[in-house]
Parts: sequence; C-alpha cells; structure tokens
Amino acid sequence: MTAFLLENRVLPFSTDNEDAKPIWAVTKEQFEGEHLPPRVKKWASSAGFEAKSGNFLLVPGEDGELSGALLGLGDNPDDNPFVSGKLAKLLPEGNWQLAGPSAAMEKLLLGFGMGAYQFSYYKKSGKQKPNLVQDNSVDSVDLQRQLSGVYLARDLINIPTNDMGPEALERVFRTLANHYHAEVNVVLGDALLEQNFPLIHTVGRASSEEPRLLEMNWGKSTDPKITLVGKGVCFDTGGLNIKPGSAMSLMKKDMGGAANVLALALMIMDANLSVNLRVLIPAVENSISANAFRPSDILISRKGLSIQIDNTDAEGRLVLADALALASEDKPELMIDMATLTGAARVALGPDLPPYYTDDETLASEIYDAGQQEEDHVWRMPLYKGYEADVTTKITDLTNAPSGGFAGSITAALFLKRFVDPEISWVHFDIYGWNPKDRAHAPVGGEAQAIRSLYRVLKDRYPAT
Repeated sequence: MTAFLLENRVLPFSTDNEDAKPIWAVTKEQFEGEHLPPRVKKWASSAGFEAKSGNFLLVPGEDGELSGALLGLGDNPDDNPFVSGKLAKLLPEGNWQLAGPSAAMEKLLLGFGMGAYQFSYYKKSGKQKPNLVQDNSVDSVDLQRQLSGVYLARDLINIPTNDMGPEALERVFRTLANHYHAEVNVVLGDALLEQNFPLIHTVGRASSEEPRLLEMNWGKSTDPKITLVGKGVCFDTGGLNIKPGSAMSLMKKDMGGAANVLALALMIMDANLSVNLRVLIPAVENSISANAFRPSDILISRKGLSIQIDNTDAEGRLVLADALALASEDKPELMIDMATLTGAARVALGPDLPPYYTDDETLASEIYDAGQQEEDHVWRMPLYKGYEADVTTKITDLTNAPSGGFAGSITAALFLKRFVDPEISWVHFDIYGWNPKDRAHAPVGGEAQAIRSLYRVLKDRYPAT
C-alpha cells in the first residue's frame, strides 16, 4: 500500500517529444485569427467547432491518421484555468504537446495533471492514458512536486479504513519521513496517558487499533520552526452518538486533514524549503465498544482545561486540542492545522471553498492572495469573540458541542484557539476533503484542499537556500 502511494505513482508527463502530436489550446479570439494552421482551421470550421471553454475536437491529417487535437479556452483562459483536465480523459494514448497561451501554460499543465488522476488500487484500468510533453517555459520539477502532493492527499482519503486505519496511516507517515530523512516519534496506546495526551487516548481507545500521536521532524534547527497539525480520525462512527448510515458513508475521509498535512509536508521537504518542520497527527478511530467515551463525561486536556462531552461525534476537535497544546509548547513561528471538522463549514461555503481562521492579518492576506494566484481558493472566516461564551459550560472550561446549532464552524475554531498560545501565528482550516461531483481537473473522491495555496505562502516566505 505505501509503495502504491509513494513510489508507484507515475505522473502523466514525458520528456520525449518524438512523434508527439500537438494540442492547440485556443481562445475564441485566437481561433478566429491566424493562430492555427490553415488545414486545422478548415477542418474545425467544417466540424462546427467553437472555441468555447472545454470544447474538444480531434484533428485528422491529410492521410486520415490522427494528427492533433483542439481545446477551446473561451474568451479568457483564467475563467476556467483547469479545463485542460478534460484532455486526460478525451485524448487517445500516446505523447502529446500542448500549444497554448504562454501565460496560461502552467495552469493548463497542472490542470491536465490533476485531471489525469485515477484511484486504481482496487480496480485496475486497462486503458492507457495520454502523456503531455513537459514545457520548457514551466518549472516542471515544481509542477510535478505539487501534483505528487495532490495525488498523495487524494489517495490517502480514497483508501477505505480497512486499509487505512491508524496503523496503516503510521506506515505511510514513516515511509514519507524515511524518504526525506526526517525523524519520527510515535506515542502509542496507553503511553498517551503516561505522556499526557488524554483526549487522543479517550477518543481512540474503543477501536481495535490503538490510538497514537505521530510526530515528524525535518530540517535545520536554526531555521524558522513551522508546525503542521492534521486531524487523523481514520473513521468516525460518531461514537455513542452514532451517525445515521447516510452520514457515515463518507467517514473514511475524516482523516482528510492528516492527508492534506502530509501532502503539504511532502511539498515542503521536496522543495527543501528553509524551515524547521514539525508534523503532528493524532491518528485514531472513533469507534463504539464497552470502553467508548460517553456524552456528559468530563475530560481534562493536556493543557489542563476541562471539557464537557456533549456529543461524542464532535471528537475531531478533542484530538486536535492535545496536539495543538503540544505544538504550542515550543512556540513555533507558524502553526497550521487542517481538519475535516464541521458540516457547518459546508453549509456556509459548500464543498469546494474551505474556510480558514486566523488573527494574523498578514498571514490571512498572504493565504487569500496565494489562493487567488494558484486557483486553490479559500475564504477567511471570523474568530468572532461574541461566540466565545458558547463554547463554555457552567461546570467546565469548555464544551465540545455547543447547543443551538448556530455558527458551528466558528465555535469549533474558537474551541481550538483555546489550546494555542496567543503569541503564535496560527491558522485553522476546516476542509471538506472530498469532491462530490466530477470536474475537469477533479474526479469524485478525495481531494487536496488549500495545500497548494499554503505551499505558495511557505515557498515565498522561506525559499530554499
């Protein structure tokens, strides 16, 4: 499994341009002008081709053999920058070379790469896929680095829990760390109690696989410390507040925060950014058994804050609380956490637009701008102080499930904030980690969200030296 995830993934690009057929990616203006060879323009016009975004046409040669293809980009390639993902599904096998607007080339190649993704571990596809010849105008190493991260996040989320429980997630974690010569430490089972991670232990103790806290350290100790924290709930039944079957069907994706954090870590280490990287993943399964935690239990966290359990299905914030408290203890320069945390975030912004929360205005702007530039869009939500009282109770410092049902994503972020040292620059992402419908660059299934934006921020802040 780990080999499938980290070693056997072949990206759909080639360095061999011999016999590569051209793909003319054209705007409406280019199609109407002199951009195309006359015979191609004549064929396209005869076939009724219009350069609307996503329109596709195969082009024969004079001998009747396939000689190329056309892709419409519409009025402006920026309106649908990853439309090229369609090519991975429509082109016949073989080598192809993209000819399109130079300013759009990087996103066209990235879109093709994301659209070429297939989750084929359980069902092998006999169909050969097309390859694109790398373009010299684009940093192909960085392009493939980003795609490797996207593929890893998607794979981890798509694999069901019988093959991606806490033990398997640890194996992937170790394999990634070994590849980049990072150090790993794991706190397992009852050792969580001995080392004061009571919430992680409590949430995961009912599973047949022991709960654990995974830690990875990479980079020079003299570089700025950056800590990534990812929610690794490998399956969430809801616990004793059990979910209905319809809500449980996608819960293999409840470790989507961990998947995206690992994918971001891959990109950071592969780019050799000038950071002292720490990755923390509480890996658990929220199961039901005789020792499962209960509604009304009161737990004491690593930080010493008391928490009343008002719903065992609000478990992600609990495991994150202990991990964030640990992360805060050595005061990193920047701390990022990612979690598939609340349905409220989806109600507010839908599945494709992850909200993020931070009090750091500079960081907030950097993240938003990077999302716009990378077409990896995110939206800032407020850590509204007026709702802080909602996350407390009369007898405890906190509740894990405020009553009333309002502002659920905000109150979850406010809960997490209580475990972060206020002097630390911190941002929380409440991601969905799933594509509910096919798009040109994104098939139904697990998805990488916000990590290309974050990679851009980190790459700009801490470039490799």
